[in-house]
Amino acid sequence: MTTTDAAATPAAFSPEVEASIADVRAEVAKLHGELVRYNLIVWTGGNVSGRVPGADLFVIKPSGVSYDDLAPENMILCDLDGNVVPGSEGSERSPSSDTAAHAYVYRNMPEVGGVVHTHSTFAVAWAARGEEIPCVITAMADEFGGPIPIGPFAIIGDDSIGRGIVETLTGHRSRAVLMQNHGPFTIGVSAKDAVKAAVMVEDVARTVHYAREAGPLIPIPQQAIDSLYDRYQNVYGQSTDERREGDER
Repeated sequence: MTTTDAAATPAAFSPEVEASIADVRAEVAKLHGELVRYNLIVWTGGNVSGRVPGADLFVIKPSGVSYDDLAPENMILCDLDGNVVPGSEGSERSPSSDTAAHAYVYRNMPEVGGVVHTHSTFAVAWAARGEEIPCVITAMADEFGGPIPIGPFAIIGDDSIGRGIVETLTGHRSRAVLMQNHGPFTIGVSAKDAVKAAVMVEDVARTVHYAREAGPLIPIPQQAIDSLYDRYQNVYGQSTDERREGDER
């Protein structure tokens, strides 16, 4: 991941791609407010990114900037190697410290349109124990299709976290991974979808934690998990987009 002099000549994009970049900037800036709304972050921690349709680009927040100060114009445009696009709006700032991880996911999971990282309390507590969240409530079967897995311990700054995310979630139904001793990363077909997964993973992390404190957990049979997941993903709601991106169940 590198930052390039903002005075450099900006890359030339088609009008369609420029419009897509503007749309993703606006969406990603707005979605950071959802992390605050649902108490998923502390101070300037956490980040949302979104892939730019029709281009090998994504948008991510700047590093260490207050959430109150985030706006479309200071979101940072990166290529899929995690390099800041020269001369693009916001390129004078350093991108999130997790940019290399997000870039690795986008390079290796072309179906992913959004990535989110939070430090939400209950999900981080499971990550600190290196323990997956078992699938013991129907909402979890609906949304994640099974347990939420643990990913390997990895140091921030290079693509090690991204490698762990991809290795853990490839072939897995879950759109969330708890990186050991770190916290949750979620993926989605869009940035909004990934934010929804981040909200849901904290909700189930909290509920299952309290349930286990009160007594033994009751597993859901795999056949029932499969049925619940299929119904929610393919039948529930008005359309695929609303099922995956809706604000309500």
